[in-house]
Amino acid sequence: MMAVSIPKPERKLALTNLGIAYIAFIIGTLCGLLQVFIRNDALQLPAWLDYYQILTAHGVLLALIFTTFFIFGFFQSGMSKTLGAFGPKVILWNWIGLIITTAGTVMDTVMIVIGEASVLYTFYAPMMANGFFYVGLALFVVGTWVQSLALVGHYRKWRKAHKGERSPLFAFMTVATIVLWIIACLGVVATVLFQFIPWAFGWKDSINVELSRSLFWYFGHPLVYFWLLPAYIAWYVIVPKLIGGKVFSDSLARLAFILFILFSIPVGFHHQLTEPGIASFWKFLQTVLTFMVIVPSLMTAFSMFAVFEIRGRELGGKGLFGWFTKLPWKDVRFTSIFVAMLFFIPGGAGGIINASFQMNEVIHNTLWVVGHFHITVGTPVAMTFFGVTFWLVPYLTKRVFTKALQRLAFIQIITWSIGMVLMSTAQHVLGLFGAPRRTAYTGYQHEDALAWFEGIISNHVTMAVGGSILFLSASLLVFIVIQLTWFAPEADESNQEVFPIATSDSTETPKILENWKVWIGVAFVLIAIAYTVPMMDMIQHAPPGSKGFQTW
Repeated sequence: MMAVSIPKPERKLALTNLGIAYIAFIIGTLCGLLQVFIRNDALQLPAWLDYYQILTAHGVLLALIFTTFFIFGFFQSGMSKTLGAFGPKVILWNWIGLIITTAGTVMDTVMIVIGEASVLYTFYAPMMANGFFYVGLALFVVGTWVQSLALVGHYRKWRKAHKGERSPLFAFMTVATIVLWIIACLGVVATVLFQFIPWAFGWKDSINVELSRSLFWYFGHPLVYFWLLPAYIAWYVIVPKLIGGKVFSDSLARLAFILFILFSIPVGFHHQLTEPGIASFWKFLQTVLTFMVIVPSLMTAFSMFAVFEIRGRELGGKGLFGWFTKLPWKDVRFTSIFVAMLFFIPGGAGGIINASFQMNEVIHNTLWVVGHFHITVGTPVAMTFFGVTFWLVPYLTKRVFTKALQRLAFIQIITWSIGMVLMSTAQHVLGLFGAPRRTAYTGYQHEDALAWFEGIISNHVTMAVGGSILFLSASLLVFIVIQLTWFAPEADESNQEVFPIATSDSTETPKILENWKVWIGVAFVLIAIAYTVPMMDMIQHAPPGSKGFQTW
């Protein structure tokens, strides 16, 4: 069947986002490679570069830049595909937003490179960066808001023209993710504009550290779901089409995304369980809300494996697990995402440990958290994005994903999986022993601390081997992207890549699931319950503020 490509303006817009994403990706993974060798005492950096610069660059470029630009490229192409071509205003405002976001990215990258912003991607006060680093952060967020509102405007126009209809599932999920992103960013915008920028430029002498951290984590935890929900869109909408099935339940999928909005924002205190100044009751309340996120996660797992089993049995699978053998394992677009799903099982289990009062005390400031981060964001999210890349880039460039490139793609996901297992497992085990995070040197020159690193798995060498494999895998992925963008054969009507959107029956989907006023209202009520009293206490009973420190 001949594929109908989205219009050229949308293709150029999406490809620009994806291009910037992969530039950030390869630089960020190089910084990660340097880190594991420094921690292994196998590399000495030049005098003009230090560990905390590359640690900051690694976090910012991968966790913020790569993910955000990729997500908007994915959203823009999908919204055009499902809702129709963008109007000139939507195109214009998306470009304006992209330019603003890119300007903020460049400004922040420059500050990091010149050593003026070695504050890590969490930019915790009282560590202070150059004021222009925070200006760049503000521009970055504002640029994403402009692109977000342009996409929401396109969605609203479609709904006005299709009164009484449920919107396509891809579009609904995109809007849900944007709603979560905009609400979550209110916290980081507030702390950057009203605390960090006046403080960094010397307009204020001190900063309320507890308030700044709380506003960051109001944003920081739902940020994880801003990364994860686009992966879930691929799981719910793209994967069923790749295997020849359909969406298991339109209502279940929409309800899961709504629950993520409700329960992923008012939970930031579970990142601050070890910090004083927040009453235990509020930490407990937000911990309970954190565990509520397990519900839509389990709904997603049930829905996906139901799709797999139904399709596998349609293809002739017999017995308890016969359906499993009928899935299209030779299709790297599917296999990469399936492997990403599997990685999320131990990742989710680790998240339960992180969010638990007593167990968090054991692992809070250790390498366990770094391992958890890589096995949740660095694998389920990243590998899903890789799987999307394998069809989205040739779809946008109208080139062929050749057999040779498909074989390279299999090598890429296999090596990424092996590298992540080695590195993340070592980090988890070392974290349980007590090895700290956020520091270049972890042995303390003490025999008890040095003993942490003597095992086969609990070893910096294991981390370095895993990190090296990951960088080679990342380089191979970028090579594939370059080939699919410029050098792969041009497609014709017979081999044009398609944008795989699965059929989703919304005829029985309740209207209230798309009543955004209700769900945004409920979200703000939960936020008010979880944050109003403790935030007021932080402001009214604040200790003396801190001056800025520029240690590195």
